[in-house]
Order: sequence, then structure tokens, then C-alpha cells
Amino acid sequence: MLTPDLCTEEEVRTLVHAFYAKVRKDDLLGPIFNAQVHDWNEHLIILTSFWSSILRATGSYTGTPMQKHAAMPHLDEALFQRWLALFLETTREQPNEAMGHHAYTTAQRIAQSLWYSWQMKNQPGAMPRDLKLS
Repeated sequence: MLTPDLCTEEEVRTLVHAFYAKVRKDDLLGPIFNAQVHDWNEHLIILTSFWSSILRATGSYTGTPMQKHAAMPHLDEALFQRWLALFLETTREQPNEAMGHHAYTTAQRIAQSLWYSWQMKNQPGAMPRDLKLS
């Protein structure tokens, strides 16, 4: 079971900010995220709350990311895979290896769930496919 002892709030914030700095500059993901996010400062607060809830069991996040991602018709498997590759790169750069490992394994589950949800909304007649994880 997760506890606040896995990492500090500052470590979560550092991870989130480092990761999304990469996303914003990425050739594939940057244009998509930058078109969707109108206030990065506010969005980073929300994302930090999301990951704090996951990594520290704070319960501070109350949003609905599944619906928001499924509503974006132009996503594909390669984008989810790129997101995961950048996330893995960022978690490996964090000094807190336990947090990084847990964050990445959780990110894989999140990406898989978002990919299933996206397929069910945008390809309703097809059987959802697994996201190929590396």
C-alpha cells in the first residue's frame, strides 16, 4: 500500500515539471499538448495533484482524465507509446528510484486504460487492442 513515505511532495512536483517540460518540446506530443493546455501553470498544479494522489495516496485529485482524453479524436497508439517513453526517461533521471519505478509502472497502467477508453469511444465497432508496452 502506498503512503506519503514513498516520496515528498517536492519530488512529485519535480517529476511532473521535468516530464511535462519534455512533453511540451517533443515533436510528436508538444503540438497536441500545447494546443489543449491553455494555462500550463494551472495544468501543472492539476497534474501534480494527480500524481500526488497516486504516489503519496493524498487523495487531492478529483478530475476526470479518461473522458478528456477519449474526446480527442486524433490520438493513436504511437502517441501513447511516445508519452510512456518520455515518462520512463524522466523517471530514470529522478534520484528517488522507488518513486520513479512506481510512477512508471503506474503510468503504464494509466496509458493502457486511456488507450482502451479512447478506442471504445473513437472506434466503437472494433475490439480494443492492447497498447504495446516496452
